[in-house]
Amino acid sequence: MIRHYCGLMGIYDHEDAAKLTYFGLYAQQHRGQESAGIVTIDENGLHEHRKLGLVHDVFTESDFLHLTGKTAIGHVRYSTTGISSTPNVPPFIARFHDHNIVIAHNGNLVNTRQLRRELEERGSLFTSDNDTEVFLHLLIRELRTKTLTQAVKAVCEKVLGAYSLLILMDKTMIALRDPHGIRPLALGRIDKKPVFASETCAFDLLEADYERTLEPGEMYIVDEDGERSEFLKEKLPRPRQCIFELIYFARPDSYVFNEQVYVCRKQMGWQLAHESPSDVDFVLPFPDSGVYSAVGFAQYSELPYEHAMIRNHYVGRSFIQPSQNMRNFSARVKINPVKPMIHGKKICIVDDSIVRGTTMITRVKKLRELGAKEVHIRISCPPIKFPCHYGIDFADQRELIAARHSISEIQKILGVDSLHYLSVDGLLRSVMHSENYCLACFTGDYPVPCEGCIR
Repeated sequence: MIRHYCGLMGIYDHEDAAKLTYFGLYAQQHRGQESAGIVTIDENGLHEHRKLGLVHDVFTESDFLHLTGKTAIGHVRYSTTGISSTPNVPPFIARFHDHNIVIAHNGNLVNTRQLRRELEERGSLFTSDNDTEVFLHLLIRELRTKTLTQAVKAVCEKVLGAYSLLILMDKTMIALRDPHGIRPLALGRIDKKPVFASETCAFDLLEADYERTLEPGEMYIVDEDGERSEFLKEKLPRPRQCIFELIYFARPDSYVFNEQVYVCRKQMGWQLAHESPSDVDFVLPFPDSGVYSAVGFAQYSELPYEHAMIRNHYVGRSFIQPSQNMRNFSARVKINPVKPMIHGKKICIVDDSIVRGTTMITRVKKLRELGAKEVHIRISCPPIKFPCHYGIDFADQRELIAARHSISEIQKILGVDSLHYLSVDGLLRSVMHSENYCLACFTGDYPVPCEGCIR
């Protein structure tokens, strides 16, 4: 399974800023399960609570007594850069002269090592190995001679990669996306106050109104004078948004990149069934990420749809575990079969992706042990052949089963009767804005070059 990156939440000038941020993070827990943090600001300065753990474990009712202030930034994290440890728990905080600065970042900078080395040679001291702290140090240097908006633009000229950011300094909040728009960030309103989140499912829980997604390269600035929008640079010819948000990461009830995730996944299932029909007794999703494409596959094929595998929701998502041994353990305990449904049946598994193949091997083996007559697999994305350098943790090509084996070889490794991946064309037919997506993990066409990255 695929390890993930981060979820952002910010709210400006609301009486319940901290608690609303908490619930916004709670709705986005799927985006990062290693740590959570909230920072608020009032006339007395910054107030923070940041710890390793899930949102509901990190925060207690008493924590909100000191999270005072009407403006807040929150963050849930999975570490795509930096180890999982307390110094790496965002949002990151700095105090520069009389200014308080907070940064929360979703994405991955690809020139971090070079920038960090340059900063250290000029005297900067780091407390973590996180790329967000590199951005923070660069920002502080620029603030010596520039306004906040000018400084942010200057830093964004230096950094490369994927970044959606929430930046808070004193009474100004800035939300921005990188020029390619690789990572999502949306604007909403609650009681007419601006709120920001990586996904709109956070707005739904807060009963906030979803206004729009920020555009690639857009800086949305909120301060005491009101709200305004600026752009980092001249617009690029087209965005290169991460299509894996729609395939796997985002919650199905979210709008991401102005696309309804549920609809996109269902369309992927339709396209998959059109490309590779299957003569089976029923369609079987592996919950939860494969459910919605399986619905589309079953409807198009006019096949029965059965939940013959039941997920234990009290087991963490397998890709969050830091070691391969723990990943394999989670794969065994998180899903349990409904045994009478499987014996003697021809089954078509529909899932969203195969990365390393270890989880799917375990699943197929279990079905065979339970007496499945035939096992067929349909995957609602193309083969993942290339590493991602922009915040998804399959950064080593040697880990990718499709980079090392042909589809027929993978079929034999998995021990299945047939295997089909959705084509790139079929994937693009499943979304509304097909020209706007990064497909690098399938094609190797990277929107941002990455010198020194593992390939």
